[in-house]
Amino acid sequence: MKTPGAKILVTGGAGFIGSHLVDCLLSEGNTVRVVDNLVNGKPGNIDQHKGNKRFSFIKADICDSGALSAAMEGVDTVFHLACLGVRHSIRYPFRNHRVNAEGTIRVLEESRKSGVRKFVYCSSSEVYGTAVKVPMKEDHPTNPCTVYGAGKLAGEAYARAYYLTYGMKTVIVRPFNTFGPRSHHEGDAGEMIPKSIVRALSGEKILIFGDGSQTRDFTYVEDMARAIAEAAKSDKAVGRTFNIGSGFEITIRKIAEIISGSVGGGSALIENAVPRPGDVLRLYADASTYSTLTGWKPKVSFNDGLQRTIEWFKARPEGVMHLIKEERGLNWE
Repeated sequence: MKTPGAKILVTGGAGFIGSHLVDCLLSEGNTVRVVDNLVNGKPGNIDQHKGNKRFSFIKADICDSGALSAAMEGVDTVFHLACLGVRHSIRYPFRNHRVNAEGTIRVLEESRKSGVRKFVYCSSSEVYGTAVKVPMKEDHPTNPCTVYGAGKLAGEAYARAYYLTYGMKTVIVRPFNTFGPRSHHEGDAGEMIPKSIVRALSGEKILIFGDGSQTRDFTYVEDMARAIAEAAKSDKAVGRTFNIGSGFEITIRKIAEIISGSVGGGSALIENAVPRPGDVLRLYADASTYSTLTGWKPKVSFNDGLQRTIEWFKARPEGVMHLIKEERGLNWE
């Protein structure tokens, strides 16, 4: 991928981050194939590429080795993003493990058999659990709080094993929290920012789980997509693990206040709810190693990105009253 024209497979490429990664990779002149079972991914996230001869889509599950093998044909590079989310793992731990951990080793194995030259595994800051020291470097202890975080950590171990045992050129990235257009507000995939925007726009109260003192390090999705794309471009990244984040922390309560102020409801739109099981209390990235290696830095500030996200939800053709029907307040139950 040092020059445009690589043939790339993106698992989970119809999802939130995955679809933005596909946008980025195509804009660089690559040929991109997406594999997604559309459990969380949405056709609308990739419809803009219909008719592009450098783009193709296969509806398939990453746990289906036969479908994966067929999808790997002619592929140079794999970006593995397909997964089930944090809240899903609370209610369905075995199913979550099967996709996130077992699914990862299946993708690795089919990549090895097909002679894929480079493999980028998209892990998560959830592998760390709550910060014990900040900012968090890559050598921070890993103590995941959920099956999701544990499954992502297992996937990392498999990616490292394939590097050490088979010589596969694997790179592991740990994105901290990501937000922006196409983010999930619905069901157990729903995340704090999009859920809060949809609730506020429809006149429902923004829910803060616990006291709202939890902190996160957020990166706008287009910046995150650029960062993940960079992981395949340098041989110096092979065999290594990198944080991707903006290098700041903001409380959940502060985010709720900004959203409620932007929508026009003020503090009356905010309500404290029960703490969320397995909730990480603090995340704050040190991504300096990755920035030094690749030159990547975020371009969109948190406030600008949040306003773009609010405007995107306002402009949804379904209308906010349809969106709120898809949102579940306590979305782990």
